Amino acid sequence: MTGLEVTVLLGLTVLVGAILAPKLRVAVPLLLLVAGLALGFVPELREIELPPETVLLLFLPVLLFWESLTTSLRSIRRDFRGIFLMSTVLVVATAFAVAGVAYAFGLPWEAALILGAAVAPPDATAVSALGRMLPRRNFMVLKAESLTNDGTALVVYAIAVGLAMGGQYTPLDITGMVLLSYVGGVTAGLAIAGLAYLVMRRLRDTLTINIALLLVPFAAFLLAEVIHASGVLAVVVAGLIIAYIGPRISTASSRRQTAWTWPLGSFLLNGSLFVLVGLEVQAVAHEIDAREIGWLLLVTVAVWLVLLVTRFVFQTASVMTIRVLDRRPSQRARRMTYRARVVSAVAGFRGAVSLAIALSVPLTTTAGDALAGRDEIVFVTAGVIVLTLLVQGPLLPAVVRWARLPDDTSMQQELELAERAITGAALTAVQDLAADHGVSTEVRDRLTRDYYDYLERNNERVQAREQAEVDRRIVALDAMMGEPDAAVEASAKTTVLEEPMPLPSPRERDEEYSRLRIAVLDRKREVLYRLGREGVVDDAVVTQIQTRLDVEELRITGVEVLD
Repeated sequence: MTGLEVTVLLGLTVLVGAILAPKLRVAVPLLLLVAGLALGFVPELREIELPPETVLLLFLPVLLFWESLTTSLRSIRRDFRGIFLMSTVLVVATAFAVAGVAYAFGLPWEAALILGAAVAPPDATAVSALGRMLPRRNFMVLKAESLTNDGTALVVYAIAVGLAMGGQYTPLDITGMVLLSYVGGVTAGLAIAGLAYLVMRRLRDTLTINIALLLVPFAAFLLAEVIHASGVLAVVVAGLIIAYIGPRISTASSRRQTAWTWPLGSFLLNGSLFVLVGLEVQAVAHEIDAREIGWLLLVTVAVWLVLLVTRFVFQTASVMTIRVLDRRPSQRARRMTYRARVVSAVAGFRGAVSLAIALSVPLTTTAGDALAGRDEIVFVTAGVIVLTLLVQGPLLPAVVRWARLPDDTSMQQELELAERAITGAALTAVQDLAADHGVSTEVRDRLTRDYYDYLERNNERVQAREQAEVDRRIVALDAMMGEPDAAVEASAKTTVLEEPMPLPSPRERDEEYSRLRIAVLDRKREVLYRLGREGVVDDAVVTQIQTRLDVEELRITGVEVLD
């Protein structure tokens, strides 16, 4: 098939999947994976190849960069110890556990270790697509882990391939490879993010800002590859830094364009990737000798079970160790229950990165002989991906309900706190800003009334939510005590505020009002960003309120997103 035919086929498949998934009540990635498997029954379509460099150099930088931009830095700082252990020690432990099982089933040790490296890291794009029903903190920890664990997996993979090719490694060699991968990756990400800051802070045009932003992940990946470091880690670090300094190098218009275009591009790339994985699984299955299929299916199921068990056991051991070493009250509050650990084990999806690693295995050794076990590595890796997505994916919602994880209301509370804080700051600053911008008293008072009305409405929503929670607890207590349900009478008093008499609206008064509103929006952003930097509110809260402020500014100024 030609490239154009493949592109149209992928686009149509993603479109149909996006339309049917809500109607069938299944996740879009699951439906697209099934679609890819179904399309793979057509012999011509099985000829479509998924080159490893396409995933690693084209799909991965964009997808990882967008996930990094939308990851909470506060969550990473709060759970850094757990994230670090899961993205390094757990990956190594998983790789060797899988290698041990595969070796016991008859796979050569070097090939078994390559297989372990391929399936060890959970996939960031799969986690982001299928794990959103988790409570926010659990989701963010899992997402941060999956963004950073590929660096460890690729080091283990390089060592395993080197051994299979006849190489020898000392402990010093391995230490150097790990340090180069992580330190080099972080350094490359920092360097590109710093360069992007110097360039983008001088740009004001919406289109040029976003062109520069698009180049960041590819430049970070390229620089890391040049120095033989982790390109994945470089992209993630660059994305986290750009997210932190974003307000200083972007405008309301450019942020709106980013928020509209990047999710679309990410969805299309991610959806195409799941379809291609399904096609590749079919191609691999048809290349394996039919007499070996039964044995390989058994190995696939065994490896899949090892992944689940290893993840759960490692987390249990980590919790017990930290419980002994760290008895701070704050640490006790963050401990995972065994139910939460089961949820985490089920949510560890594998995806296209694992398949790309498996497909990257060389065909021959340095001596020219065929690399033993390569076909088996690709088959088992593809099978594990299918099992994690098509079994764990649909199972996860039921496991989350069984776990009865506590409701996470912190986001709503922080959102209300931030709204009150920035509105209060705006009210305090209106008089000074009006004087600075030469705004008349009449216009200043009009804007002040608008903000007081908004603050009152926000306070009413908070009070209504708190009262509803109190009522719910009273009814629950009555039910527990065996009393008849109490009829909770809510007499909602609606205060109708009379609209102020419309003021005369000559052009000068409208310009003054708009100018003052823009100045107030700038002050509200200052307060909002300070709350985010100090960790008072989460990055997601900052992004949500910033979006509303940007839309309000564009509505005032009339600036189009595309300049």
